[in-house]
Amino acid sequence: MLARLVARSKSRPDVSPGRALFVAAFIGFWMLVVCARLVYLQFSQYDTLANRARQQQQNSIETSPQRGELLDRHERQLARSVQTVSLFLDPDGLDADTLDRTAQKLAQALGRKDADLAKEFREAREEKRRFVWVARRLDADRANKIVAMDLPGIQTRLEPKRYYPNGPLAAHVLGYVGLDGQGLGGVEQFHNSKIAGEPGRLFLERDANGKPYESYEIASKPGQTVVLTIDQSIQYQAEQALLAAVQRSRAKSGTVIVLDPRNGEILALANAPTFDPNKVADAKPETRSNWALQNIYEPGSTFKVVAFSAALEKGLAKVDDRIDCEMGAITVAGRVVRDHTAFGALTIAEALAKSSNVAAIKLGIRVGDPTMYDYIKRFGFGSRTGIELPGETAGLLRKVERWQASSIGSIAIGQEIGVTPVQMVAAFGALANDGVRVAPHLIREVRNAEGTVVYRAQPEQRRVINAETAIAIRGMLEGVTLRGTAKQAQLDGYSAAGKTGTAQKIDPKTRSYSATKHVASFVGFAPVSNPQVAIIVVIDEPAGAYHGGDVAAPIFREVAEQILPGLGVMPDIEVKSVPELLAQVHEDPERAAKMRDEQVQAEQQRKATLPTVDSNGGRSGEVVYAVATKKAMLMPDLRGRSVRDVARTCAQLGLQVEARGEGRVLKQNPSAGTEVSTGQLVYVDFGRSQ
Repeated sequence: MLARLVARSKSRPDVSPGRALFVAAFIGFWMLVVCARLVYLQFSQYDTLANRARQQQQNSIETSPQRGELLDRHERQLARSVQTVSLFLDPDGLDADTLDRTAQKLAQALGRKDADLAKEFREAREEKRRFVWVARRLDADRANKIVAMDLPGIQTRLEPKRYYPNGPLAAHVLGYVGLDGQGLGGVEQFHNSKIAGEPGRLFLERDANGKPYESYEIASKPGQTVVLTIDQSIQYQAEQALLAAVQRSRAKSGTVIVLDPRNGEILALANAPTFDPNKVADAKPETRSNWALQNIYEPGSTFKVVAFSAALEKGLAKVDDRIDCEMGAITVAGRVVRDHTAFGALTIAEALAKSSNVAAIKLGIRVGDPTMYDYIKRFGFGSRTGIELPGETAGLLRKVERWQASSIGSIAIGQEIGVTPVQMVAAFGALANDGVRVAPHLIREVRNAEGTVVYRAQPEQRRVINAETAIAIRGMLEGVTLRGTAKQAQLDGYSAAGKTGTAQKIDPKTRSYSATKHVASFVGFAPVSNPQVAIIVVIDEPAGAYHGGDVAAPIFREVAEQILPGLGVMPDIEVKSVPELLAQVHEDPERAAKMRDEQVQAEQQRKATLPTVDSNGGRSGEVVYAVATKKAMLMPDLRGRSVRDVARTCAQLGLQVEARGEGRVLKQNPSAGTEVSTGQLVYVDFGRSQ
């Protein structure tokens, strides 16, 4: 027994202190490494590991914000966002056959190729993607039909879609929005950061099997509302007149801009051809270009106002000075420039009215190259206007050091320089505003989602010429419409001033002036004594008649006559009938006399229905027209009449009008048959009959 115990004790391993210490050190080192690793992961890799865990447990979807509205100056909607349904696929847990069947049914409903759709689905499954767009921004009816099919993996989400309730109206101003909600043109692009808002996120918590069990959302922030200076009604009238003129003249394109010269607000900016931003995919790229600020053209005679203004401002000429027009030809540095008609001695005013090239060149030479260049820059040429639209060009203006000896002869008559329509209308706006140029702009104010104004336009103002020079030029430009090249710009009931331009285009093949391609333009304002609007009309490559006075001036007349009454501008000259004006334009005395007789007879018949009361209380069948003489009369019935008819009638009777609303007359005060006198204020309410 004792021997057995001794043998067992000898078989036990020798437990030495060194071995125990080694084991303890190893365990301690192992624990230290583990702790260090934990500390490293907890502090250095926390964000990375937390994100990885969230990716395994969460699926997040970005939610589109509501874009801000675009409103006209009267806060009528020009662009808004509407809710639509978008479809996406989560291929997790679906086999290849199921994906193929889903793709086939979706392709039939969406009008797509099932092979392409199936390929997208399979690739997403192989790449373990959890989100694949199937269709974006569908209307409710179409989306509901697809949802009713109950296809595996197909899910829906609401997305806002940009909608333009007036279709192509002001398309080049508003722009359009892509599928990703990014503004791609016009104000939509220029102010995209303000209008777009901030996107939100929808988070889906998933279990170990990938099934969602909880969700929460970080709400998106809606975009800001932009109030434009555009007047929806004026924009429509300008577009209609321009489109008809472009079609009538078979022109390549055209532009009309209506500007308030007092504050620089653009009331209308129209281009033709145009496009529908609701169907932008159907539009050709060239129709989406904004020619009003991207089309560089030689302005021709409309640019002569710079030379005339500089000469008058510097005291180098006076309005009634006479200038020898050399019987229609002048030589500048070996180059002969001719007038369209041989003129002898003309006054400065007559030279501008008749658009003499010789006179403009002589005045340009008097002014000199450096001063001429200075005034060109003062009027805003050669620089961007800063209008709130993308893609504006600065035009073409060489530095004076690069002018040739003959350049002054070309530039004085609007050659060797490139301008945009918006630059030109802003320059004439300075003349209309007593020599002060107000930067043209399209944004009136910007409001946040709560309706608080966060931005209000404060356009730059600078004096170009003194008031006396501007008033003198305005009077000379009125002579252009009365006795010069723009007789077809005369308005019915309003004085008007402006300048025609007819410029040859450069032929890219020969690099010389084309004999068949022209740019016809007219820039003017009305009324002359207190201009309320400045309007430019540019017609590119009209077929047939191509002079500015024949092609562009009538469009100015049509637009101005339509919008001035609506702006509450009272007629300031004798009201003439359209046939009478046309007869005067064509200088046909016999025809004018015949039309005048016909108009008098018609007017007499109309007057017979409007009884009046003279100063002695006696009844008379004649309407009183003499505003200067205080007379009494019976108030006519204005109900059912348009704004223009009311303005004309009251002007003829010597009555002042305070108009409210738009449409046709619903109420008037004083009422029909009430005794009124010249100079009395009449209140008229306009509206739409139900």
